[in-house]
Amino acid sequence: MSIKLAVFDFDSTLMDGETLELLAQDADLRAKLKDITDRAMQGELDFFESLTTRVALLKGTPVSYVNEVFNNLPYMTGAKELISELKNRGIKTVCFSGGFDGAVEVAQKTLGYDAYFANFLHEKGGFLTGLVGGDMMTSNSKGIMLNKLQKILNISKDETMAVGDGANDLSMFQYASTKVAFCAKEVLKKEATIIINNKNLTEVLRYI
Repeated sequence: MSIKLAVFDFDSTLMDGETLELLAQDADLRAKLKDITDRAMQGELDFFESLTTRVALLKGTPVSYVNEVFNNLPYMTGAKELISELKNRGIKTVCFSGGFDGAVEVAQKTLGYDAYFANFLHEKGGFLTGLVGGDMMTSNSKGIMLNKLQKILNISKDETMAVGDGANDLSMFQYASTKVAFCAKEVLKKEATIIINNKNLTEVLRYI
């Protein structure tokens, strides 16, 4: 059965890096955020707790700095080309991000995916408050949203491809028959039907 819907993680999948780490304004904070992120993506930490903890560490960051980071994100090699080809084939493309709507909205203009679902950073007086909310707050959020989309679009599990790199992408895999672990943590590779270790997303086209 041919693929009709392709869903993607954002950080370290469509984007080459972790948005939260890029938002850190000094090396010590970046190291703290990286440690928490790595442990969460390996499935060692609860995603909700890791997300709220990391965002809390960004309290007081100027929104102007946040926007500058969002406007200069490094996209993954082959991301734009892959999404363009999938759309040429009539496949709907959606980004599910445990990160932030400001980042994926900017990325959509460059990468061209059809829709996105993400979290948002609370701000007050031009600075981050350290609080976060949104559609992608828990480890199961992506799977829940994917299942809703499938029902709305009348697209089956067999017609769905999910691409990600970390533990919070496992719930997407539950609702996709084509499960792509892209430069992924071992916890995700174990559940994948396709494993790609080369940092070029056009590799996905070899399998579909």
